[in-house]
Amino acid sequence: MTKQFNEDGVSFRYPSDWTLEREDGEHGWTVSLQSPDTAFAVISCDEEMPDTGEVAEVVLDALKADYPDLDAEPCVDTLAGQMAVGHDIHFFSFDLTNTCWTRSFDSPDGTVLLLCQVSDIDADDEPVLRAICKSLRVAEE
Repeated sequence: MTKQFNEDGVSFRYPSDWTLEREDGEHGWTVSLQSPDTAFAVISCDEEMPDTGEVAEVVLDALKADYPDLDAEPCVDTLAGQMAVGHDIHFFSFDLTNTCWTRSFDSPDGTVLLLCQVSDIDADDEPVLRAICKSLRVAEE
């Protein structure tokens, strides 16, 4: 079974056994999705429309502050029918290998940021995170 999130023209499907928490911020909203294990995704929409490349770099810098030895590869692909920029990231934490990816893209209502993370002990959750990403849609104005 899946559930559906839909806000400001951004929608995606996610498993019904995952927990979704939504928070309003000064310039938009943030949704946190948590698997029953350790995998998670964070999706935010910033109505101030910051540059997608700058958003991707700010997130990478924040992760580097916590994990200075991380490996990051720049990435450009398509997400929700939009050109998305970000990074494919790998790092160690608590003796676990973590895979993380970030993508930032424009929507009619703001700049969207997606961050997904899964550790090697929950590698079975990575395809679920990828399916959530694939289900991401942005309504056209």
